[in-house]
Amino acid sequence: MQGFDISPSWQAALASVLATERTAALAAFLRDEEAAGKQIFPPQPLRFRALEATPLPKVKAVILGQDPYLKPGEAQGLSFSVPRDVRIPPSLKNIQTELKDDLGIEPSGHGNLERWAAQGVLLLNDLLTVERGAPLSHKRRGWEEITDAIIAAVAEQAEPCVFLLWGKKAQNKIARVPGLSETGRHLLLRTSHPSNLGARKGFFGCRHFSKANAFLEANGRGAIDWRT
Repeated sequence: MQGFDISPSWQAALASVLATERTAALAAFLRDEEAAGKQIFPPQPLRFRALEATPLPKVKAVILGQDPYLKPGEAQGLSFSVPRDVRIPPSLKNIQTELKDDLGIEPSGHGNLERWAAQGVLLLNDLLTVERGAPLSHKRRGWEEITDAIIAAVAEQAEPCVFLLWGKKAQNKIARVPGLSETGRHLLLRTSHPSNLGARKGFFGCRHFSKANAFLEANGRGAIDWRT
């Protein structure tokens, strides 16, 4: 599939987009950038980590990010998440603050969200790679089409899911996906981004975690344990 190794549960849903010339050009671009000595994050084995950690049939919630973290050792292929030994980024600290206010969950002291992914939370970035220190450097290279297709695959699932849409970029991306609306079977939760610039514009106090669990329980899918 154009040089990308995709988790088996997602292969059929993404076959069409992965077979395009656009995706072939993306794969070639990444190879050329690395051959030129540029550092690309996350490393190749982690670029589709979100799909590996959360098989398509198990997706219960989706949290959208922008692009991977920019410093060595931070990006691990899951939106907002960092390895346990990495300093917690500001947005994730604000997420932990809202978790405590909403559900009484005390911060764990680390920023690894793999436990969420294992329970069905798809931690997806809009762009799945970035050049070291250069935010949005891989914008319009082909990732948007692939991640649109990932979201569309979730939207097509019969089981209801929750989409936690933090910030205008996440909300605008969802607006492009057929089958997602306020009147559909999925729950769309919208608020400001949890960054230091946006957290006080609606994110703090949004209670998205308890709202997501109430919806999932009402639809027989089981609550998510949001502890990390």
